Amino acid sequence: MRNTVRQELVARQLDEQIAARFPVGRRLRVLDVGMGQGTQALRLARAGHSVTGLESDGEMLRTARESLAGEPEGIRERVRLIEGDGRDTGVHFLPGSFDVVLCHGVLMYVSEPDPILAGLARMLAPGGLLSLLVRNADALAMRPGTAGDFGGALAAFDTDTYTNRLGLLVRADRLGALTSTLAGIAAPLHAWYGVRVFTDNVSNDDELPGAQELERVLAAEDRAGRTDPYRRVAALLHLCGVRG
Repeated sequence: MRNTVRQELVARQLDEQIAARFPVGRRLRVLDVGMGQGTQALRLARAGHSVTGLESDGEMLRTARESLAGEPEGIRERVRLIEGDGRDTGVHFLPGSFDVVLCHGVLMYVSEPDPILAGLARMLAPGGLLSLLVRNADALAMRPGTAGDFGGALAAFDTDTYTNRLGLLVRADRLGALTSTLAGIAAPLHAWYGVRVFTDNVSNDDELPGAQELERVLAAEDRAGRTDPYRRVAALLHLCGVRG
């Protein structure tokens, strides 16, 4: 449930931003940095775009390649998968090579995000779209608090780190700080959304409900992710910057 909500909301939001910025039918050059299993990369390739996936984790890359192998030839030929670190985009690509750059669920594993963000912005052509998905540091108390862990909630108010469901201590980002960073790297914030306002505490093992109930869940999450004050307490923030 948690991953389905995340991927579906990000897909809707990303499609909305792409439709607003680019002509219908244009085949875009997309870079997905830290693409994981390739969910968004494959989805965009199916939509007709040319997608490059960059992933440093060999197991994730293997899974993405297996998924790609099951796609029709016309989709496979639109996807290039590269093993590499998101901090080294300049090693692999020329500046301005992409219309859209995705960096979803990556910054929490990077101790200093500004250099990688500057590198991602350099990859964008003028008018290009930078899509970031980060953990919301301004709402870290929500998960423990709504789970009844009030000691954890109190501790979370004074930190920008947290222990994720893999047991790793990672970091979160604040909307204000990222807004300033995006302005400084010439890809100022154009739009932002909340992701997982209501479903962040759902167990990883929970199965999806029926189609009708799932659509209700997604509709509620979609609306909350676009509406203040709800989006400000979402577990994740989806920020979209535009290259000047």
